[in-house]
Amino acid sequence: MASDVIAIMTSLSAVMREETARLQGRERVLDLAELAAAKARLVGALEEKLARLGRQEPGWAGRMDDETRETFAQALGELRAASMVNAALLERQIELSADLMSAISAEAKRLTGNRAYAYGATGNLARTDLTTPISLNGEF
Repeated sequence: MASDVIAIMTSLSAVMREETARLQGRERVLDLAELAAAKARLVGALEEKLARLGRQEPGWAGRMDDETRETFAQALGELRAASMVNAALLERQIELSADLMSAISAEAKRLTGNRAYAYGATGNLARTDLTTPISLNGEF
């Protein structure tokens, strides 16, 4: 029972470490789709296993022997460390991607002059910037 959870946590830590290393190596994010899918499957399996153990064998964690408890604690610590580094790197990647898309969109608006003017109810003239569609590699 605990050995299954430990095995899943160890696998999940390894996947996160590999994903982190590949992201730090500036690998294309599209090439990491398999790792992201494996990570999602492992998280689902871990959640399912923990929920099942909690439902079918309440108090299972308290019944672990000392060796298993230590192995479990080590696996949990490794998972926590791997997930913190992975999450920080992914958050930074997302921020950079959002900044890049904002810059591209702003430049496209500037170049295309994609603006509209509308009269308000009080007769004021208001300018609005319309969204310019951005295409990367033929996909919007």
